[in-house]
Amino acid sequence: PPAVPPPPEPPARGSLSLHRAYLRSPLGLLRLGQLALGAAFWVTVAAHKYEGAAHFALFAAVLAWLLTLALFGLSLLGRWALVPWLGSRWLLTNLVHDLALGVGLYAAATGIMGYKAGRKSYCSLPGYSQRCLYSAYLSASVCGGIAACLYLFSGLYCLSRRCRDQRDII
Repeated sequence: PPAVPPPPEPPARGSLSLHRAYLRSPLGLLRLGQLALGAAFWVTVAAHKYEGAAHFALFAAVLAWLLTLALFGLSLLGRWALVPWLGSRWLLTNLVHDLALGVGLYAAATGIMGYKAGRKSYCSLPGYSQRCLYSAYLSASVCGGIAACLYLFSGLYCLSRRCRDQRDII
């Protein structure tokens, strides 16, 4: 079969410029939402006392958030060709990141925080005098669930582009 050329890049310039078409695309808007909700998740968990499996939930959220930030930054600047081997497969890279890492890690983290919120639900009763982590765990769980949905939507967007034999992210 003939070799498929790599996806087109924004015009190369001496200075960095924003790839505005990406920022206005559905994938760019979903990435902004993922970054905002991911930051809300891990800041909520990190700002409160946590123990046990919440360590993994925090690790998963921060890992997914940092990888999303890297994908967003490279896509926004139009510099994905600088990434060895993955740059020529940028749509597939985004697809795997969203469906395997984003959905998988945030679903696990959401499950953990939801379980921990359920275990702390007694402390939301009136008259309970100890420090209550229920609302923090529940907030993190909600942010994580919405973030997992956003990753699923962006993964399905990339999958639909791939199925239509398009090679670019926008």
